[in-house]
Amino acid sequence: MDNRCGWEVKDEQYIAYHDNEWGVPLHDDNKLFEFLTLESFQAGLSWMLILRKRENFRKAFKNFDPVKVSKFGQTKISQLMQDAGIIRNKQKIEAAINNAKRFLEIQKEFGSFDTYIWSFVGHKPIVNQFEKLEDLPAKTGLSDKISKDLKKRGFKFMGSTVVYSHMQATGMVNDHITSCFRHQEVKKL
Repeated sequence: MDNRCGWEVKDEQYIAYHDNEWGVPLHDDNKLFEFLTLESFQAGLSWMLILRKRENFRKAFKNFDPVKVSKFGQTKISQLMQDAGIIRNKQKIEAAINNAKRFLEIQKEFGSFDTYIWSFVGHKPIVNQFEKLEDLPAKTGLSDKISKDLKKRGFKFMGSTVVYSHMQATGMVNDHITSCFRHQEVKKL
């Protein structure tokens, strides 16, 4: 077996996420919106819970199309509050709709959300050299800066920890530990 970061290696879904997605530089706006939304729903919960509900979230949130999500109204919010397949937190649902609107504003201003978010890292991943999972930070000065900017633009549930998780998931930072087989692979992408 390949050496991994020390995640829950017994869960096949978690292994697949670690091996195929986490830390891979992502530049597709809809996927970036998906991760922003899922990370905000994950706040205070486990990522495994979110992964298990991910397909349900995709259905409920129109495959994370920010244009469609931005148009959700009270009827849709009520429907989502009845959907046991997702996290039924009204504040987080309303935040996702609000964030879709803010996301579209950033696309209009910068041409894409990708251009905006990746500008914070000079359009190339930060490659960290952590040796143990315990060394990974929950947030950094940079995630504080991005969080502050997103909040200034009207985003909700976008604290520094959520932002740093987003940066890790979308490859803005390579936080695979140095002994993990993905650390070197992701650097080549």
